[in-house]
Amino acid sequence: MALWGGRFESGASSMFKQVNDSLPFDRVMASQDIQGSISWSRALQKACVLTSDEQQQLEAALSELKAQADAGELDFDASSEEDIHSFVEAALIEKLGDIGRKLHTGRSRNDQVATDFRLWVREHIASLRSDVLGVIKSLLNAASRHQEAIIPGYTHLQRAQPIHFAHWCLAYVEMLKRDLSRLDDLKARMNQCPLGSGALAGTTFPVDRHAIADELGFDSPCLNSLDAVSDRDFVLELLFTASTSMMHLSRLAEDMIFYNSGEAGFLQLGDSVTSGSSLMPQKKNPDALELMRGKCGRVFGSLQALLVTMKGLPLAYNKDMQEDKEGAIDAVNQWHICLCIASEVLDSLQLNEERCRVAAAQGYSNATELADYLVGKGIPFRTGHDIAGRVVLQAIDNGCAIEDLPLSQLQAICDKIEDDVYPVLQLEFGVNQRNILGGTSKETVTKALYQELENLDKQR
Repeated sequence: MALWGGRFESGASSMFKQVNDSLPFDRVMASQDIQGSISWSRALQKACVLTSDEQQQLEAALSELKAQADAGELDFDASSEEDIHSFVEAALIEKLGDIGRKLHTGRSRNDQVATDFRLWVREHIASLRSDVLGVIKSLLNAASRHQEAIIPGYTHLQRAQPIHFAHWCLAYVEMLKRDLSRLDDLKARMNQCPLGSGALAGTTFPVDRHAIADELGFDSPCLNSLDAVSDRDFVLELLFTASTSMMHLSRLAEDMIFYNSGEAGFLQLGDSVTSGSSLMPQKKNPDALELMRGKCGRVFGSLQALLVTMKGLPLAYNKDMQEDKEGAIDAVNQWHICLCIASEVLDSLQLNEERCRVAAAQGYSNATELADYLVGKGIPFRTGHDIAGRVVLQAIDNGCAIEDLPLSQLQAICDKIEDDVYPVLQLEFGVNQRNILGGTSKETVTKALYQELENLDKQR
């Protein structure tokens, strides 16, 4: 049953139906469509368009349909309806006859789909928030299991300065906290109700849009009917938030793929998140992490596709906007999967703390400590930096670490260096000297870890 067929003498071609019909994907919004329809029936009754008895019959039938939708009992595949709106209306007409035909009074699919989609996005914000918090919990648990572990910190993928493993975990916690805040911001901005905006110009029936918005859990109605039916900023924001979070997960995956490599050997991943090779029996591949990294591009593509679709559209609704759903539905699904997999990977990892420590002590990563030591001896930092660089060259020539150079060679480079330099060059000294807000000392990291654990309890 098309909702627009009165002025047409023949039906749509099979090829047009294939490109036009959206029921194969907008069926996921069945529950939201019915929820909005129940609210609309109440508004029509208050506006004296429906009698009390008609509204009660509509609401009872719609509630029955919603129960079937929530239970997964509606047979969409057997339907030839164009979209979820015509599917629900056809079901009502089958149950109630002409009473079912009254529900669409004053309403357009334009404001209907805009409302349905906002309800769907709002519902998924809540579940995605829970997923992000799950990854934060896994990161904090991994940090708690290895509070003493020290790993190399990197810039340009070169060993730079040693850091606590927990500090690395907390860096990703900060990223994910920003993802949470973007979800919260999205909810605050998108929580306005389009219903009552009609096709583009509002409706002539005196429905109470504030009451509709309140009943559906929105903060307010949309204030402009043209914008209400043609706005898809909330979908773009969802896709941007998903893309940013997927970028964070991809960086996490890349770090862990490297840490898991034979060249680094810092950690092992559980069997449940790895796979083997069909040819090489010894292989244990970090496929879960690689898939997380790979799916990032898929989500980015959905964001770019909708941006390109929207950038040339005139007001108000255009059928191009039907392209907003498949990418968003897929992106949310992929983001959800990757967040869950990230938690599983983090929960499965086993850190090789000794291997990490050995690596952290290599690469002359204590050269900065030497430069800072020289500052304490009254030498300007830039001069101390140059001296430390010459000490590194001497250590390379000797084939040893800086702390293994004899004092005589150190003093040949700078006579301000004394015996007290050797404690400064030890691994834990350099790490724990960075006892400043945001630094990687044991005291700072432990304090930050427990603060985040408390915050997590409050968020849940």
